[in-house]
Amino acid sequence: MAQDDDRSVGADVTDLDRESDDGPADVEPPSSTASRSWRAPVLFASAVVVADQLTKHWALNRLSDDRVIDVVWTLRFNLAFNRGMAFSQGQGLGPLIAVAATVIIVWLLVSLRSINGRWNTFGIGCVIGGAVGNLVDRAFRQDAWLRGAVVDFIDFQWFPIFNIADMAINVGAATLILNAVFSARREQPAAAGDFVDSDVDLAHNVDDSTDPNRGAT
Repeated sequence: MAQDDDRSVGADVTDLDRESDDGPADVEPPSSTASRSWRAPVLFASAVVVADQLTKHWALNRLSDDRVIDVVWTLRFNLAFNRGMAFSQGQGLGPLIAVAATVIIVWLLVSLRSINGRWNTFGIGCVIGGAVGNLVDRAFRQDAWLRGAVVDFIDFQWFPIFNIADMAINVGAATLILNAVFSARREQPAAAGDFVDSDVDLAHNVDDSTDPNRGAT
């Protein structure tokens, strides 16, 4: 019997040595995990920037000379230039807005290391893409560095004129906010369940400690 035990112990030790030599198969290197966390948001952002710049290029070529294209209902394409924030707010604050947008872009890129989830990925990609799209206008269109005007052309006539980048920023921000709210609501029942389980365990421990028959057998 003792020999069987010795053989089983020896086999276990051999298996452990083999596992230590091979290394864990499921552990991914940190570099691959980090690259995957960056990949999807950057792809979303790149798609937004390309769509934004292509539509602005189209607007500059097709809507010059005060040309207006009626689309449907009150929607029309009407070329305008914005030196302020999104939806034509904050006129004259172009350089400050450009600096703030740069800081936000860098902060979002850094935060990608610790943020996961499909909706967070989509939201951050949209915000970064929209911010970069408008920043390109401020940096390279007209006048001096960071004093260029953002090209707007989507006009509902009862709402400030905007562009694809503005849409992406607002959709991305709304997605991040809604995802945070829903995530908090999902975590509350789980936290309450953990609290109830701890109370039940405590009650069992108290019952066991006060049971006069405990240990009698």
